[in-house]
Amino acid sequence: MSFPERPYAAVSGFASAYFDLYATAARAVSPQALDQAAALLTACYREGNWLYVCGNGGSAAIANHMYCDHVKSVRTDTSLTPRMMSLSANVEMMSALANDISYAEVFAYQIEALAKPGDVVMTISSSGNSENVVRAIAAAQARGVKTIALTGFQGGRTATMADVNIHVPVDNYGIVEDLHQSIMHILAQAIRAAEMPADLVSVRTF
Repeated sequence: MSFPERPYAAVSGFASAYFDLYATAARAVSPQALDQAAALLTACYREGNWLYVCGNGGSAAIANHMYCDHVKSVRTDTSLTPRMMSLSANVEMMSALANDISYAEVFAYQIEALAKPGDVVMTISSSGNSENVVRAIAAAQARGVKTIALTGFQGGRTATMADVNIHVPVDNYGIVEDLHQSIMHILAQAIRAAEMPADLVSVRTF
């Protein structure tokens, strides 16, 4: 699914087509992949292991936002105490690694230092081909660490490398990133709801 294929006379027309394609792409996201990702994250959180998440640009912003929603929100009203780090958040570390080694190693180097079996690494990349997220998946798997890849476009290399791939099949950065953000929220809210007392779900704010 490619968008846009022509200019629009009015922003309202562009928005209507954008939202239509967003809905179509959302319906194409694999329910099985969502279930598999939720199961990996829930097990990780229950066992006190770590989730490491990374991405570039807008995907880095989603990774950083995920830290807030999963560490804070998933814990609320549940017995879970998620332990999580965004590998995109530490400017000092990222700039040192990029300057002294290679930007392609900014995530893999951190994973090599921190990750252990039982942990989970999640990469967020619209193309799925950014070299540093590809190397992040490879570094995780070399350590026996499970991996989840959020991808768009054609999926790229991380789509086939990861243990779980949540793919958004559309060729538009805005729609892919919007849906990756939605998927991040869905995982946080669904895990929280499943782990909290049932009678609280309808009276709490999500």
